[in-house]
Amino acid sequence: MKRTFGMIGLATVTLLWGCSTQGEPVREPQEQRVVVSVDPQTLQESFRQVAAASLPSVVRIDVEQVRRQVTPEGGDVPWFDFFFGPPDEDGDSEREFRTQGLGSGVIVEERDGVFYVLTNAHVLGDAESVNVTLDDGTSYNAEIVGSDERKDLALVAFETEDDMVVATLGDSDTLFVGDWVLAIGSPFGFQSTVTAGIVSALGRRGGPDGNISDFIQTDAAINRGNSGGALVNLNGEVVGINTWISSQTGGSVGLGFSIPINNAKRAIDDFISTGTVRYGWLGVSIRPASPDTAQALDLPNRRGALVHHVFQGSPADVGGLLPGDFIRAVNDEQVDSSDAVVLAVGELPVGERAAFEVIRYGEEITVDVTIAERMSEREISQQNFSLWPGFSVYPLTEDIRKDLDLSRRIKGVLVATVEARTPATDAGIQVGDVVTAVNGVAVEEMIEFYHRLNAVDGNREITLVRDGDERIVTVEE
Repeated sequence: MKRTFGMIGLATVTLLWGCSTQGEPVREPQEQRVVVSVDPQTLQESFRQVAAASLPSVVRIDVEQVRRQVTPEGGDVPWFDFFFGPPDEDGDSEREFRTQGLGSGVIVEERDGVFYVLTNAHVLGDAESVNVTLDDGTSYNAEIVGSDERKDLALVAFETEDDMVVATLGDSDTLFVGDWVLAIGSPFGFQSTVTAGIVSALGRRGGPDGNISDFIQTDAAINRGNSGGALVNLNGEVVGINTWISSQTGGSVGLGFSIPINNAKRAIDDFISTGTVRYGWLGVSIRPASPDTAQALDLPNRRGALVHHVFQGSPADVGGLLPGDFIRAVNDEQVDSSDAVVLAVGELPVGERAAFEVIRYGEEITVDVTIAERMSEREISQQNFSLWPGFSVYPLTEDIRKDLDLSRRIKGVLVATVEARTPATDAGIQVGDVVTAVNGVAVEEMIEFYHRLNAVDGNREITLVRDGDERIVTVEE
């Protein structure tokens, strides 16, 4: 059973412009005033209806985790072995701790009498038992369907023949800064708590534990226990999953963050069908472009991500992406940062082609790549030996020349980073080296470096200056 409510108008906005006596708009000077009239009763009725429609689909989640810890032998304490058991061969005992956790969740799907509840992965942790409690106090034992730390999302399920209210999922891409939203959950165990606020910002980055989402920021009060609960618009639609707060005290200071529901929709289907979230994989290492790098590569702006390395044999390598490419858009959707590229690639369907708009050597081109399924983080880290070229470079600015005491006769680019267990490491390249030539051709700028690096296949001879001495090393492809 699903419920939705139409949007109720909250305000009348009138724009007043200066006018001439003939009724024509006055062009100079031009003054604009915004007069907003709000009916408090209409606003109150809106909140009442949204809360009534949403509360039945938001649940409290209680979890129990079992943790084991080795405890030293009690020695002269006579009652120690009685409570904690006899020691092992090393004289230690293993104690079992049962800890309780609390969070919130949203009923997002029903299939053949099975109801699925979306929450945060950190709410479940390593739970051995999960219990969900509805707004009316009814409780059900639930099973974990799947969990994904990368997006901090998880799905649990319970069975019942009773009627349940399934939340209506909205479109988080339609949100604007200033939109009213309600946060619903169980902060500190106070179930079915509703707080109101506005969307404070969109596209926030930097969530805990490497979460790749672009968060909705809200000033609706969110506290511990709200995690996994719903962020709801005034249509009664779930537009976000409340996930974390920024606070020095642990309490709400008006800085709450929610995962956009559009970032979770595919994950819900993936959990139900396979128990895991399938991510697209491109096979590149990317970073933001600094102002100096953007100027050196003749970029129109810094909105996008610079490809520092390409995994050999990866979709990017096969499709033709190269080190030094600057990614600006994916399938005609602009990407403003390296985080945005990671999120966009992760959402791409596995096995399908995607168009990457890049700046290469100052020119805009499009590269088509067939996306593969992302491996585990451990498997990716084991692929470092195929990371090409394994080092990144930076323009030789005046400040860098001064810091390194470089002669003006030395022209080239600075080695800024060297990745472990890569061809660059094997060749002996070090941070602080200055690359002056590739395959015997001098390079003075970053565009020249990448052009020469990508111009041929096979091994590359890199001419370096280190501590005033010149040397040539071979980087094997």
